[in-house]
Amino acid sequence: MAEPYIEQVEYLDVLTKTGKKTGVSKPRGDVHRDGDYHKAVHVWIFAESTQELLLQKRADCKDSWPGLWDISSAGHISAGDSSLITAQRELQEELGVILPKDAFELIFVFLEECVTNNGKFINNEYSDVYLVTTLEPIPREAFTLQDTEVSDVKYISFGEYRSHLAEADPKYVPYDVNKQYGLLFDIITKRYRENNEARSLVLQKQLRRYAPVSLTAELTGLGDADKEALILLVRAAMIMDEIFYLQVWHSNPVLREWLKEHANVSQLDNLKWMYYVINKSPWSCLDENEAFLTTADSAVKLLPEATKPITGWKGVQYRAAFPMLKPSGANFYPPDMDKMEFKLWTTGLSLDKQKDATSFFTVIKRHSQVNWDNHIFDSTHLSEGSTHDLYSIPYSQEYHPFLTRVSDLLHKAGDLVSSPSLKRLLHSKADAFLSNDYYDSDIAWMELDSKLDVTIGPYETYEDSLFGYKATFEAFIGVRDEKATAQLKLFSDNLQVLEQNLPMDDTYKSKDIIAAPIRVVQLLFNAGDVKGPQTIAFNLPNDERIVKDRGTAMVILKNVSEAKFKQILNPIADACIAKEQHELVDFESFFTHTICHECCHGIGPHTITLPDGRKSTVRLELQDLHSALEEAKADIVGLWALNFLIKKHLLPTSLEKSMYVSFLAGCFRSVRFGLEEAHGKGQALQFNWLLEKEAFVFHPNETFSVNFDKVEEAVESLSRTILTIQAKGDKEGASLLLQKYCTMTKPLKVALQKLESIHVPVDIAPIFPVAKTLLE
Repeated sequence: MAEPYIEQVEYLDVLTKTGKKTGVSKPRGDVHRDGDYHKAVHVWIFAESTQELLLQKRADCKDSWPGLWDISSAGHISAGDSSLITAQRELQEELGVILPKDAFELIFVFLEECVTNNGKFINNEYSDVYLVTTLEPIPREAFTLQDTEVSDVKYISFGEYRSHLAEADPKYVPYDVNKQYGLLFDIITKRYRENNEARSLVLQKQLRRYAPVSLTAELTGLGDADKEALILLVRAAMIMDEIFYLQVWHSNPVLREWLKEHANVSQLDNLKWMYYVINKSPWSCLDENEAFLTTADSAVKLLPEATKPITGWKGVQYRAAFPMLKPSGANFYPPDMDKMEFKLWTTGLSLDKQKDATSFFTVIKRHSQVNWDNHIFDSTHLSEGSTHDLYSIPYSQEYHPFLTRVSDLLHKAGDLVSSPSLKRLLHSKADAFLSNDYYDSDIAWMELDSKLDVTIGPYETYEDSLFGYKATFEAFIGVRDEKATAQLKLFSDNLQVLEQNLPMDDTYKSKDIIAAPIRVVQLLFNAGDVKGPQTIAFNLPNDERIVKDRGTAMVILKNVSEAKFKQILNPIADACIAKEQHELVDFESFFTHTICHECCHGIGPHTITLPDGRKSTVRLELQDLHSALEEAKADIVGLWALNFLIKKHLLPTSLEKSMYVSFLAGCFRSVRFGLEEAHGKGQALQFNWLLEKEAFVFHPNETFSVNFDKVEEAVESLSRTILTIQAKGDKEGASLLLQKYCTMTKPLKVALQKLESIHVPVDIAPIFPVAKTLLE
């Protein structure tokens, strides 16, 4: 006897009115009966050559809008499913088109609230709207239509389609193009009808913000074997670039190759490539990560097997997509994962698995996406023991092809170098890339005592603005400035004294601060996460285990500092600092505060005890707010520390006023990086606090000065506020502080407009002639 047919009931996740998951799921029919908010996907296929959108005709049996022309493909996101997989699946099921994730560009989220069928069908639906851009229309014969959903398809000019919707043509499912859904047409119009000359002018203006500077260093003192090793190190550093491009966004590497290949086609193409090289992505670092490219500028990929074969047609050619809004999770997490999904997943994990999930050195992926990519989408392919779609994978596995090449180069360089400490660093780092355990290699980096100075590996977490957990790969290769390094012992010798005198409650102070070794380096080459504004110093490692056990070490890039002071800070002082204080802006103060800033990353709260007695770290508690607040802490506590050391007669009194005025000029330099960037955010917070406390004065002639009677107290009060928030792991306090002070206030706008009008560079674009010569 045949088994009775049991219809599968589709469950949907119920959302709040603001679109957040409630943790409840209900049958689809009940959701529409009760008017529950829920999620869906809309997928539009757009043909560039004809400027047409693909429409599908809804089957006559559909419970809503039967027989009307609608979106290329659409569907509900079933409970527990992801947005991107749903978009891919709907396109395959309804139209027989199978495309990889890099074909889908999320352009906006659309909320539809409507009632049809005499009140029986209530649709309160959040839809992720995706755009798939093909070069040519897909032939009608290539589609495989799902007869229960789709009765026909056609291409239509996007302008004509907009007119049908605007006129409420009864043959088309209605969308109000005068409201949010009009974005679809606005995006396409702007993307394809923008004047090339106007785009070129904008890119030229953006490029002018970076002053090209050659950074050189003397190789005297290096033997032939060390110079040979240096060539291998530069090559290893260049692989950090390859990994970093991938970490930013999954289609970023193919975009890079496309732009490079087409750079000589036209002036506009050359400008696109030049500005991409600086930002290492399609998002501009100095413009709040606004996209300066669109998917229409991206690489063309051919996929013959995307549809059923048609004689004389080679297959779907599509643009490798990237979103207009820079993804907060970069390529460390699935693009459609939100914080709630991550939290629900990690809550159910063991402590070891939770550590893996929040580790610096893992990527979070979906079983379903990997299986889909391998054409085996099936929930039975979840790994053994897994009940959730998310899982973590170590960097050593995710980036294995790159890291094996780097490891080999570092081992070869380690065999050549003369310095025992550098030899140890290179071999241990080579091993770490393959084991995913960086502890020993980071200790070796801290103990490095070599003419050749090498920093290579995954370190900073700025790119992960979702949580601030995941580290990007970078490399800095330089030559030690022995004389300048010897002069800086003062700071490392006094770290414990500074910790004990920090302006915060004594219960939060550490009694075992370890002095940070400081190395002054002339930079020869950098790579990886060195996009946009260039760092002048760094304080590593960020691993709290090492910070607690051994402290940190610091590298100051002196030739970078000198270039920035000359190219940027001097012109800023000329334009923005009151005449009577102008002479107080000097390189010694600027450079000394840079050193103190990096030292102050090593003091203050790191590993903390929460009010409930639980041990944690500042990074884990503050998550995405940590980077900006930590940069502000290092800056403002650095000023406090300089003042403290001057009063102890450990630093010259000549810095007493110049450090504050040089810092004021530096505020405008850092804020120009943008308020989406950690340093820019931190600087805006400090500037606005000090202005509010009347420590900074804004004059009627639109110049600024320091009020020396009030600046010391204002610096101390902000230092206390930030340190206390960190010590308590107070994310709400951090959020309120940043919301209030991390804004582009009128005085800041006035200063930045003035600097733009006189074309003061925002930062430098380094050129490395020594490395180039070595590679030749």
